[in-house]
Amino acid sequence: MSGLVIRLAAYERFLLNGAVVENGAKRTSLSIKTAHANVLRLRDAIHPDEARTPVKRTCYLVQLILAGDATPEEIVGPLLKSLEQLSQVFTDADSRNLLNTASEAAIKGEFYQSLRALRLLLPREERLIASSS
Repeated sequence: MSGLVIRLAAYERFLLNGAVVENGAKRTSLSIKTAHANVLRLRDAIHPDEARTPVKRTCYLVQLILAGDATPEEIVGPLLKSLEQLSQVFTDADSRNLLNTASEAAIKGEFYQSLRALRLLLPREERLIASSS
């Protein structure tokens, strides 16, 4: 079992199965060996008021699971529907690969990996919104 490796900046905080953990004074890497552990970097967290775009709302759905505010059973259905809707907008091959990665990870219960893939779509979404204004 390889686990999840996260790299942390000095004093960076993250949620691990609902507990806030803070790194020390030096950068470090942590290897989380427990399968399906819920990890959310607080710097990546989206405030509910900021979830105003389709990709941010989809990220927020995943975040609810990682933060322990919702169960996977409650969120996976709406999450997969949202990912399908995004696939109708992001039609380039690279974006499709990211959406496929996010979908497959969500189906496997690997929500951190799903969020990682979705976050890569945020700059693309910003460019699409800016070009349509």
